Amino acid sequence: MNAPGPLGTFLQARRARLRPEDVGLRDFGNRRRVAGLRREELAQLAGVSVSYYTRLEQGLSRGASSEVLDAIARALLLDAHERAHLDRLADAARRTPRVRRPRPEKLADETRDLLRAVEGVPALVLGRRTDVLAWNALGHSLLAGHLDVHGPDDPARRPNMSRMLFLDPHCRELYADWRRKARAVVGNLRIAVGRHPDDPLLAELIGELTMKSPEFVALWGDHRVEPCDAASYELHHPVVGTVTVTQQTLSVARSPDQALIVCTTPAGSPSEEALALLRRGEGTVVRDRAGDRPVVRT
Repeated sequence: MNAPGPLGTFLQARRARLRPEDVGLRDFGNRRRVAGLRREELAQLAGVSVSYYTRLEQGLSRGASSEVLDAIARALLLDAHERAHLDRLADAARRTPRVRRPRPEKLADETRDLLRAVEGVPALVLGRRTDVLAWNALGHSLLAGHLDVHGPDDPARRPNMSRMLFLDPHCRELYADWRRKARAVVGNLRIAVGRHPDDPLLAELIGELTMKSPEFVALWGDHRVEPCDAASYELHHPVVGTVTVTQQTLSVARSPDQALIVCTTPAGSPSEEALALLRRGEGTVVRDRAGDRPVVRT
């Protein structure tokens, strides 16, 4: 039997997440043998035959129409991001895979100019597999000061933000709420896999994280699709202490698979002062007795 594939696996995961009462069905308690809805129940809600829906989940049917996908999306209570992900998976299932090793991603001159234009705030450019294609000095100091600042210049040894977050102890300690950041990274990886299902390097990254990180396995198995456009995080920086930044993701017009990540702080805040100290690199930074403002000791 064929493997269900990404489309079938996604449908199974979303079906398992729903309870009968979520969609107006009666629950007969302990008589249920499956987590979530049965295939028959989902097919009934979507208005398709049980055999057709079963073939779709099993990867045996690849030609679902947009009308059928609409009906299934409504039955599964998918949000807009999950609905778009479903479309991408269905489109990929219709095509014959073309597996070829992609060329290393490059940074356009215009993107490098954009990165230089935001030199006053921590910033970096990520590729479609979350490889760090470039970062400015402050972005490097804030997020990965223990790594070689010139690492992104060599495609063979570029840092990868997903790998760092799950496998690098320094990065795990950086985020006060590590799990929330990890969930956001996994959600973005899900979107990347939906857009590039035939990318072998992306598959290798997912495979490596699956082998080395039980936390990644748990989050990846949830099949959540949630892009992280902007989110605030409390960082425990080894030099300037506690810093709260808002990480904002901006699309790059010339390279749609790349993203510019900028870290901002509220004007006049202690976090802004901490970044100013980090930018200047003055002395040894400690915390005052109240623990809420950075102090430079020269």
